[in-house]
Amino acid sequence: MPKAIIIGAGIAGIASAIRLVIKGYDVEIFEANSYPGGKLSEIELNGFRFDAGPSLLTMPQYIDELFTLAGKNSNTYFQYDKLGVVCKYFYEDGTQINAWADKYKFADEIAAKTSDSSKSVLDFLDRSARIYKITNPVFLERSLHKISNYLRWGTLKSFLRFFQIDSFKTMNKANESSFHDSKIIRFFNRYATYNGSNPYQAPATLNIIPHLEHRFGAFFPREGMFSITKVLVKLAEELGVKFNYNSSVDEIIVERGKVKGIRIKDDVIKTDLVISNMDVWFTYQKLLKNQSQPKRTLQQERSSSALIFYWGIKKTFPELDLHNIFFSEDYQQEFDHIWKEKDIYHDPTIYLNISSKYKGDDAPEDCENWFTMINVPANTGQEWDMLIAQAKENILNKLSRNLGEDIASLISCEAILDPRSIEAKTSSYKGSLYGTSSNNQFAAFLRHANFSSKIKDLYFAGGSVHPGGGIPLALLSAKIVSDLIE
Repeated sequence: MPKAIIIGAGIAGIASAIRLVIKGYDVEIFEANSYPGGKLSEIELNGFRFDAGPSLLTMPQYIDELFTLAGKNSNTYFQYDKLGVVCKYFYEDGTQINAWADKYKFADEIAAKTSDSSKSVLDFLDRSARIYKITNPVFLERSLHKISNYLRWGTLKSFLRFFQIDSFKTMNKANESSFHDSKIIRFFNRYATYNGSNPYQAPATLNIIPHLEHRFGAFFPREGMFSITKVLVKLAEELGVKFNYNSSVDEIIVERGKVKGIRIKDDVIKTDLVISNMDVWFTYQKLLKNQSQPKRTLQQERSSSALIFYWGIKKTFPELDLHNIFFSEDYQQEFDHIWKEKDIYHDPTIYLNISSKYKGDDAPEDCENWFTMINVPANTGQEWDMLIAQAKENILNKLSRNLGEDIASLISCEAILDPRSIEAKTSSYKGSLYGTSSNNQFAAFLRHANFSSKIKDLYFAGGSVHPGGGIPLALLSAKIVSDLIE
């Protein structure tokens, strides 16, 4: 039986393990932390439970597919519900917009509350669907770094329609040509943050993302987002995958251009192949120090990071939902501060997730668990303690102003995650959440491949490599790796 070693128990690593053990491999995962999941983990604090990382579930079919491949019924492991309202949006002038999952209801909502028409929204979503149709089978489900994939007729057809995916126009420019109202331009520009990019630089190809929410839907796992990690670990263990926690790998052993094993302290473990679910930057800089480094790839601009306050709130707010956004009045200034000045704008856009709205036991009675996040730059040595204190004050002032409550007086407990601790806990270089940014039209081609062209039997999965960050793309990276190995 061939042996496979996976470095990192993020969801891409776990999904890779499931796919390989089904193919007949003996699979072991080595994880530096005492728990699985990477960014998809949880925090428990004074009776409150928080999903620590990703909080939005889209395209759950990629999770279900793993159970189908294993010959099991996913419904017996993992249940989730489709959201009627994907997110609630709050603006300083008092406007509130419900982003209904139903695109017609959503379009009518925007027409009723802004100066844009329902037709403009539906036309935009049709373009979003077209981008998805062109790019999905080519750019998301296959390696972009194998010549054989470019010789497929479907790939050639997609390339002939390349001009239709708006890759040579920024997301903001495309959105300004589609809408008139600043509120809606900001609304659709926000989707650049789904992969840590800047809508004033990133290609309009990223306008594919609204289609995923309004065509396939957004969902909430009944046991919370961390349950994704738990059920995938359970499936992997049932199939025979061995998990090794508190096991930080020190080196990937390479002999004559081929992977031979890994080293943990003084122990060498032989293997037929290695999949790194670790950030590709740390994979090379820490585990492959004596090997040729892909310098151009490793020097690319990193994605943005996040500053998250986990607050136990001693009150419930009926006007809030599971997902909530409080917009900055000057969105471009906010992104200029993140990307040009490398600091935090005084009026940041706030994302507020409250899982206790759907999972009541995540907070004590008459309380709510607030996952309060703003986008911030990757860590380049900023004075983070000062920036965090200023940001906290600005966030509290903004939320208090919009909700008509003194939010600071309602906080019963707090935990904080910032770019420094994100790097320390998840080995994400500079605390960037999505590896490299997508701030140019060739970003999809510049991400690191899912395999090494110089080291035989070395593969890569996770958000820092193709096709990108976020739960669906991380799971697709595992599928691509599995197909490459096959």
